[in-house]
Amino acid sequence: MPEFVGAVDQGTTSTRFMIFDHDGAEVAKYQLEHEQLLPKAGWVEHNPIEIWTVTAAVIQTTIQRAGLHAKDLAALGVTNQRETTVVWNRRTGRPYYNAIVWQDTRTDRIAAALEQNGRGEVIRDRTGLRPEAYFSGGKIQWILENVEGVRQDAERGEAVFGNTDTWTLWNLTGGVKGGVHITDVTNAARTMLMDLETLDWDDELLSFFGIPRRMLPEIRPSADPAMYGTTLPYGPVGGEVPISAILGDQQAATVGQVCFAPGEAKNTYGTGNFLLLNTGTDPVRSRSGLLTTPAYQFGDQPAVFALEGSIAVTGSAVQWLRDQLHVITSAEQSEALARQVDDSGGMYFVPAFSGLFAPYWRADARGVIVGLSRYNTDAHLARAALEAICYQSRDVVEAMQQDSGVVLDVLKVDGGVTSNDLCMQFQSDILGVPVSRPVVSETTALGAAYAAGLACGYWKDVSELRAHWAEDRRWEPRWSEDRREEAYAGWKKAVTRSFDWV
Repeated sequence: MPEFVGAVDQGTTSTRFMIFDHDGAEVAKYQLEHEQLLPKAGWVEHNPIEIWTVTAAVIQTTIQRAGLHAKDLAALGVTNQRETTVVWNRRTGRPYYNAIVWQDTRTDRIAAALEQNGRGEVIRDRTGLRPEAYFSGGKIQWILENVEGVRQDAERGEAVFGNTDTWTLWNLTGGVKGGVHITDVTNAARTMLMDLETLDWDDELLSFFGIPRRMLPEIRPSADPAMYGTTLPYGPVGGEVPISAILGDQQAATVGQVCFAPGEAKNTYGTGNFLLLNTGTDPVRSRSGLLTTPAYQFGDQPAVFALEGSIAVTGSAVQWLRDQLHVITSAEQSEALARQVDDSGGMYFVPAFSGLFAPYWRADARGVIVGLSRYNTDAHLARAALEAICYQSRDVVEAMQQDSGVVLDVLKVDGGVTSNDLCMQFQSDILGVPVSRPVVSETTALGAAYAAGLACGYWKDVSELRAHWAEDRRWEPRWSEDRREEAYAGWKKAVTRSFDWV
């Protein structure tokens, strides 16, 4: 049997390809960023052609630098930024428009209109989601209504939709020369178009958006022994390797953190933050501003569900300090700058650049910095940006406790921001519970690899995966309860200042 498993991790700001061994240890990786296109306030786009070019480059480079070949890989998994919407022509392979990114708010009016005539309740009941600009359905509708020729081509079956998992898979398996048009339950669930009970597209939901069913990919399990297809000899992998897993990035991180039992949770720190709590095979409906979503489905087993708290802007607030304000020259520098001060000097930064997601769901919110005085410096701003990541996570943890009754005794964390030790200490202080980072912090790619390896028999079961998980570092809370609650009360007050701007 081949020695390794590979994973494509197509993220919001970059794409990486990683190779893992049987112990779940990283063997090789390579990563490239892609451009963030911001044509108007609230609009966020990516170039799908650039995404595929970058994806092909990181795959090829990783394999070559590791001195490996296609025959060394037992399988590939794909994980991706969810909700980011691509519509392309299956005959030419050309996108009709840029990918509309999950952070984009242009479809606010489409989402608001869905609350009329009881449609919002239907969406909440069948999909576990709220009518929000965040999800793919409104983005598809916008493209159909605003890009010339798309609706006619969609009716003919030529214009097809996919989130970036489907776009990546289609290109990996041949594109216009027979590429497969497939997604999995975790990505399909992020469209407002899939029924959680049937795990299939729902015709009534499609009618709400005016989306032809033939545009949509086939929905398959997250890990499938039957495979989705194989890579091609002339493609970036350089040979035929089965592709046997697809997971949205946050569900992939849930698998990578081996949260396979009800009550187990993880928090991923990336462009945004995403906290998922495994609730078992029965969907739990949220009353506190969270989402109900499939966590994964392996083969013919029942789908496992999760409660999710989605936060739009966390790590990207640090990126904003770097790219727009030029306060820092690298994301890593934010920690050193924030360490120059003992606190944020009374400043709070609410980075509601795309409105506020869970648990507030305020599309009318915009970013605010409050509590300023002449005393404040760039170091206070850097610290406030890191603290905002952690305050927003506490908002979600509290909502999750209300919905599930589960009180966390430790928070498992992963993602790029977890390399910032100061931020993780803030998180422990603000939550009042220990924070635990695993040895392999890139659990999104690891989860996709795990799912692919389970599907092809590389790993026999999830107990084998549990044995691989190991803690790298743990942070214990240092703040007193009084300081914690006083600081959090200030945050809640600051959040209200971001409302009603749009």
